[in-house]
Amino acid sequence: MIGPGKYFVEGDVAAAYGAIMAGCRFFAGYPITPASEITQAMAELLPKYGGKFLQMEDEIASISAIIGASWAGIKSMTATSGPGFSLMQENIGYAAMTETPIVIIDVQRAGPAIGQATRPAQGDVMQSRFGSHGDYENIVLSPNSVQEMFDLAVKSFNLAERFRVPVILLSDAEVGHMMERLNVPEKVEILERKRAVTFEETTKWGEDLIPPMGRFGDGLELIVTGSTHKPDGTRDTGEPDVQDQLVRRLINKIEKNRNLIEDWEEIDSEDADYLIVSYGASSRPSKGAFMKLRERGLKIGYFRPRVLWPAPEKRLYELSERVKKVFLTEMSLRGYRMEIEKIFPKSVIHIPKVNGKVHSVKEVLSSIEVSI
Repeated sequence: MIGPGKYFVEGDVAAAYGAIMAGCRFFAGYPITPASEITQAMAELLPKYGGKFLQMEDEIASISAIIGASWAGIKSMTATSGPGFSLMQENIGYAAMTETPIVIIDVQRAGPAIGQATRPAQGDVMQSRFGSHGDYENIVLSPNSVQEMFDLAVKSFNLAERFRVPVILLSDAEVGHMMERLNVPEKVEILERKRAVTFEETTKWGEDLIPPMGRFGDGLELIVTGSTHKPDGTRDTGEPDVQDQLVRRLINKIEKNRNLIEDWEEIDSEDADYLIVSYGASSRPSKGAFMKLRERGLKIGYFRPRVLWPAPEKRLYELSERVKKVFLTEMSLRGYRMEIEKIFPKSVIHIPKVNGKVHSVKEVLSSIEVSI
């Protein structure tokens, strides 16, 4: 059992602890490096908390199972890595369309295809946002430590429940497998979805644009379809206004609540002429380089999104008004690059690495020094 205290565990295990503390009671998954430790930990823990664990035949079945479990009223999760994450994309879109709260942990590895199964990478950033077809919004979080694997796992469930969307905890093999101290508090904040008691409640929403969710088994005669549908769930693929209103609401329930979702770490940006932007494992050596440059008197700031999508656009646009150059450090040739170049169109220096290893502080320093 997980009790309050200090633990020395790897990131994957910390994420499992966070999921259990957040109220996850169903996990379906298929073992895949470097996320298998999450699957193993959930298999060991869930029976102790009255939950259920299922090893599925593949990742398509895994995400299908957690969608069904969520509609039965159970907080549900799966975990995977690049190839499995690709297989889940269609049902991520289905979960967005049906407003199903689920959590997916993607512990990234180097690709494409099988790639380097045991090596870290950050090549799934754009896929995590745009991987499924059509217009939709989901939420993507990026931890950079064992503690944040725990904390952001809890936050992932709270965001999924609050906004009725799939939430992706986008880790990487370095963070997933590193061993660090984890502080587990006595209590964590837990949010629950708005529960519909009557069928009529499922068809209405307030200013937050999020309708209460019914539960299979409560006799509400729910209609759930991935096709275009009216507020009561009735399938209607021929009426343009039905499609327009549905898709706009699915997007606006995220866009209009950005202030409740966006999260980042920002240091010494007030007087900065330069800015380091990074996330996940890459942010750790980037922060080390930032600290050394600050010690030398360089006016440089540090910015790390904990929530990658929706991106913290407003704050970054504010910084773009005075920052001369931005250094984006990541383990990908594309990753977050298009997002940052959109905001800083003429001042981005990209510092990518795609050999299955995390940057060193020295490498980040050298790349910045030759560009200033």
